[in-house]
Amino acid sequence: MMDIQTLETWLWDAACAIRGPVDAPKFKDYILPLVFLKRLSDVFDDEMARLEAQFGGAKIAQSLLEQERARGQVSLVRFYIPPPARWEAIRRQTVGLGQYLTDAVRSVARENPRLSGVIDMVDFNATAAGQRIISDEHLAALIEVLSRHRLGLEDVEPDILGRAYEYLLRKFAEGQGQSAGEFYTPREVGILMARLLEPEPGMTVYDPACGSGGLLIKCHLRLLERHGQRENGRVTLPPTLAPLRVFGQEINPATFAMARMNAVIHDIEADIRIGDTMRQPAFKDGAGRLQTFDLVTANPMWNQNFGQELYANDPFDRFRYGAPPSSSADWGWLQHMLASLNERGRMAVVLDTGAVSRGSGNQGSNRERDIRKAFVEADLVEAVVLLPENLFYNTTAPGVIIVVNRRKRRPGEILLINASQLFAKGRPKNYLAAEHIEAIAEIYHAWGDVGARHAVPLHAVITRDEAARNDYNLSPSRYVSTNGVGANHDLPLEEALVRLEEAEEERAEAERALRKVLLQLGFKPSEEEP
Repeated sequence: MMDIQTLETWLWDAACAIRGPVDAPKFKDYILPLVFLKRLSDVFDDEMARLEAQFGGAKIAQSLLEQERARGQVSLVRFYIPPPARWEAIRRQTVGLGQYLTDAVRSVARENPRLSGVIDMVDFNATAAGQRIISDEHLAALIEVLSRHRLGLEDVEPDILGRAYEYLLRKFAEGQGQSAGEFYTPREVGILMARLLEPEPGMTVYDPACGSGGLLIKCHLRLLERHGQRENGRVTLPPTLAPLRVFGQEINPATFAMARMNAVIHDIEADIRIGDTMRQPAFKDGAGRLQTFDLVTANPMWNQNFGQELYANDPFDRFRYGAPPSSSADWGWLQHMLASLNERGRMAVVLDTGAVSRGSGNQGSNRERDIRKAFVEADLVEAVVLLPENLFYNTTAPGVIIVVNRRKRRPGEILLINASQLFAKGRPKNYLAAEHIEAIAEIYHAWGDVGARHAVPLHAVITRDEAARNDYNLSPSRYVSTNGVGANHDLPLEEALVRLEEAEEERAEAERALRKVLLQLGFKPSEEEP
């Protein structure tokens, strides 16, 4: 199996092959579809070799496959790859390579409707200002680099595309000031979230901001890890167990295509749809209400700005616990996800740390604190995990995982885990090692009953009354210190900006209320006043 260092060296060389004509953040747009095509082609070759061994020769296997194609139902292989789109045919092409590649991916999409709008999103022959964006010479160099390694069933893990995407984002997007974290959650954070949720066979899992699909994939992989069996070069569930049913929505077209590629490579029947979840949620039942799921896993963009009209005029009654401030939609996202949980549903959501503390201790009303209070009083918050700093690609700020459970194991209690010191140093980002993931998952599932296995306590269990006494501040660092060190109390810039916007909103709202009272009392404020 290809190791991670080999993968990264290979991808770096691939990027160097097209350096110059393509900006670094766009490398992934050309490299990943070709990695995907090579994976499909190599797996097709593996499956044909198996069929030849099974039926006693290449001619018989090819004849059976063509008979299936003629009937319009191909079951002997996962995807039929037409001869011109097979990797060796692509390598032999010497002229008109851009158009040849574009025709090749379109032919794969025609033969395999599941891949339409997935593999054929890139025009390798595209021009800008009358010139080719990427020349045939650069494409030929890229193909030669990608030809160095097979990507068949026994050659790489199915997670090859996710790993490749992670590397390209980390290497290039971050360095160019791009918001990589908008589309990708660090792999180990996704693994931890899957460990917290522990999906069971047949469950439905939903991500309303699915990006490249990584969190949904991690839930699938966790299920295989617990219940799978190895057969024909891949790990599958026994026939007696139902797979997860996976659902996701993504607003960015290129990232939507990546999520569908990711699902295909992992042999997941995923329903991924494109669109704006908050304004036009894609999953609804027959009566037009939001569809509900067993599990939700998500990392929505932190502190998004949505206008108040979104919350005031919502046809799905999602924001019954209150409208969040325009400066941060974190608790708007949480309410959408809560409305998308069935009566026994659970969710694990990554948000900015400020989501669990902003507004607590303020005089008077605060929208985020008031929504947080409503969640606590409804006994929905089961756990909060404070993550270490510098894990995410577009910020050094720590995040928190909020676990919401409609049927809590311990009603009236909230488990707070301070994992801020559980990390390994990396370049440029820190990461959670396997033992850190295991420690956090163990504390969560044992509800803190882990004996003396941790030299320093990493958790606290608080009651709803204790949360109320602390004005509904649910930050683990308020209740748990590690080695005498709590989380960093200096505000990250993005949280400080959110608080400033929130204060401005509250000031404007107070002035509007004062103006209304003065008018009722017969005083007419001057035109200069707001």
